Amino acid sequence: MKSLEHIASEALLLPKDQRFTLAHRILASVEPEMPADVEAAWDLEIRERIGRYDAGRTVAVSGQGVFAELDKRLKR
Repeated sequence: MKSLEHIASEALLLPKDQRFTLAHRILASVEPEMPADVEAAWDLEIRERIGRYDAGRTVAVSGQGVFAELDKRLKR
């Protein structure tokens, strides 16, 4: 069996998109199963948010902007 260090070293040699896919698969394998009603509620919320954005009733904020605001609020 390969050691964690060996596997990690090999993974870092993969192209960026494949590393992302691998990371996603690993994270998904340890996330708790979401109940169907919760997943359905999130799907509905996502669709409603997209609808509000597409209709111009809300605006997007960049990730950088979100983190800058958090830093400001946390006085970092």
